[in-house]
Amino acid sequence: MSMDRRPYVAHAARSRRYRNRRCINRCAFAFATLATLLGMFWLSWILLDTAILGASGLFQASTYSEMTPAANMTGGGLANAIAGSLVMVLLATLLGTPVGALTGVYLSEYGRRRHLAAVTRFVNDILLSAPSIIIGLFVYAMLVVPFGGFSGWAGAVALALIVIPVVVKTTENMLRLVPDPLREAAYALGASKWKVVTVIVARAARAGVATGVLLALARISGETAPLLFTALSNQFWNLDPTQPMASLPVTIFKFAMSPFRNWQQLAWSGVLIITIGILVLNIATRWIMRRRA
Repeated sequence: MSMDRRPYVAHAARSRRYRNRRCINRCAFAFATLATLLGMFWLSWILLDTAILGASGLFQASTYSEMTPAANMTGGGLANAIAGSLVMVLLATLLGTPVGALTGVYLSEYGRRRHLAAVTRFVNDILLSAPSIIIGLFVYAMLVVPFGGFSGWAGAVALALIVIPVVVKTTENMLRLVPDPLREAAYALGASKWKVVTVIVARAARAGVATGVLLALARISGETAPLLFTALSNQFWNLDPTQPMASLPVTIFKFAMSPFRNWQQLAWSGVLIITIGILVLNIATRWIMRRRA
């Protein structure tokens, strides 16, 4: 090959590689767009069906003021189920958030390279991905069987075990995002370790930690399997956590499979209530994250 043709051959090879990369890029973009549209289609369909089927009971006062009906009754509402869910979610948050936040502080600030921290992260990752029904069975064996009955406390403990790994992961990640020069500046001024963690690091990451708590709330709001083995259900109004308590997810599960039309309607209304609640929590989470940014 003559010397004067080599630049043209190299240019042609570069052009072919460019065309190939451009073709591959367009194909990848098309597949990604198609997958996004497919996911949005099914999600929109589910949300539309939920809104259509549950809207009739969403604006009825009886949905929020009456108890769940018996099998031979008409009408009824979800008052006891909503109240029971709120109580157990609140108890689970109060139980799980301090444990998760303090564990995240230890992993980020005190035990970054220690063997205990590595084991804790490994166990936390397993618990984070564990099926909720396994957690429900564990709490059933630990609390329900020894104490001889279902209770709201058992349901709250099961939900708290779901809250803890989410808060641990989020707290550790948010604390690690705090720049080390802030810590070093506080140490240079003579601040102690606990002072640096509480005043400097925790204050800088408080929005991220709050985001993790809201994500955990959204996670446990629709959990059904753990409550089936722990809190069970209750047809009547009950705010005593030492007794079986009704919950919205379990009530939806029970009513959706029933042959009674009013039960099915109440199930769809409960689904829409949970959907709106989780949507509000996610919007609040994004608002906090955007404000922090």
